Amino acid sequence: MARSVAAFAALPPLAARAPAPALARCAWTPPGRALASPAAAAVLAAADDILGASLPGGVPLSTLIRDGPKDVLDRTDVAQPAIFASSMAALAGLREAGVLPATGGVAAAAGLSLGEYTALTVGGALSFDDALRLVALRGAAMQAAAEASDGGMIALVGATEEVATGIVDAVHAEMGADTVLVAANFNAPGQVVLSGATAAIARAEAVAKAPPFKLRRAVVLDVAGAFHSPLMAPAAERLAAALADVAIAAPSVPVLSNVAAAVHGDGADGIRDALVAQLTSPVRWAACCDVLRADAALGGGGQ
Repeated sequence: MARSVAAFAALPPLAARAPAPALARCAWTPPGRALASPAAAAVLAAADDILGASLPGGVPLSTLIRDGPKDVLDRTDVAQPAIFASSMAALAGLREAGVLPATGGVAAAAGLSLGEYTALTVGGALSFDDALRLVALRGAAMQAAAEASDGGMIALVGATEEVATGIVDAVHAEMGADTVLVAANFNAPGQVVLSGATAAIARAEAVAKAPPFKLRRAVVLDVAGAFHSPLMAPAAERLAAALADVAIAAPSVPVLSNVAAAVHGDGADGIRDALVAQLTSPVRWAACCDVLRADAALGGGGQ
């Protein structure tokens, strides 16, 4: 695999995940068996050194990834650095195993939500140290914003963007336009996630299953809060302040922005703005995948 598309999704780490299907034409980097690789283990050891005793209970990150407990690992402020470090460890393992060259070998990079930080690190825009610290701060800020608000998320299975918008509009018509409910994740054709106030999520579930929408499934997600919604504004402010002090280089390969579903430009300020906007804006992952698939220069070529 001389040139690959590296895709990094926000998969749960070892103690919290079920096996995920492989993606064709991608160097996929979920946690997997990363701890069996010396190169991967070295990445996790470096993460332990960077974060020190900053995680709940002062437990090293690698220990939480390996052993849990699940209730701690599921916390947003722990899961985010765990997912990032595991993804980078898995990439190191792929290089060590010869699946990818020791350096380079990636035509483009993209990641869902938190995975955008992994993609930017693979693309050379962020250093590993800076990215890990940013991700840890991002997780802590989102955890705090979630605890300060009453919100959640719901997955609409079988919904188009038009249907999801219709459900949001119907809930707003009943509960008021100032009710927080937005489309937050366009994950795949037929899978849209809404985010917002808990009462609005409950109403959206009922509306989605009733005429005229009658969706097959509407599943309230087990998440800490209303991510990628206006309820994350306090977290976005904290992230913006942290990003202002971080050096961001021009990516060495195309890296896709979740918010724009387009390649990031070379400007550091544009990347900073996109990462801040991502916390309160929809993640257009399906569109990012379409861009990768359609553009031969990004490793796709229509397949």
